[in-house]
Amino acid sequence: MLKTFDLVLIGVMTATAAVTYTIKHRAELKLEEVHRLEAEIKLEEDTIDLLKADWALQSQPNRLERLVKAYDDELQLQPTQSTALVHAKELPMLKSEVPVPDVTEAKASAKGATEASAKGATAGGAKGAALAGATVTTKAQPVPKPAPRAAEEDEADEIETGSVE
Repeated sequence: MLKTFDLVLIGVMTATAAVTYTIKHRAELKLEEVHRLEAEIKLEEDTIDLLKADWALQSQPNRLERLVKAYDDELQLQPTQSTALVHAKELPMLKSEVPVPDVTEAKASAKGATEASAKGATAGGAKGAALAGATVTTKAQPVPKPAPRAAEEDEADEIETGSVE
């Protein structure tokens, strides 16, 4: 009976040693992964710092002024007028929002234009036909006007740009 008990204890100790070894091995693998990720994070932080420094050098006003003077003839840059700045609400509507012209009205005006040009060609010559065709077919769509600006600040003013600080 002592020999059976010894064999059971040896088996339990072997199983315990195997479980302990696998747990230790997994912990070492996780530690290596943590060190690798820390190294990647450090590399990314260094790259960000380098890019910030590069951006600071590239956007220096003295450097930009020299470049503007050097390429003035090619670029023909002009200062932006304060009246040229608009909010998103003041822009004209999108192409998808423009009303579609009535197809039957366009066909009727085209038919009237061809009849008028045919009558004008026989009565007044080619010049009269061209004028008659031009006056009938040039129905312009109204240009959408921007919405008036509100007195208080809107959410378009609060849009944050990607500054490097």
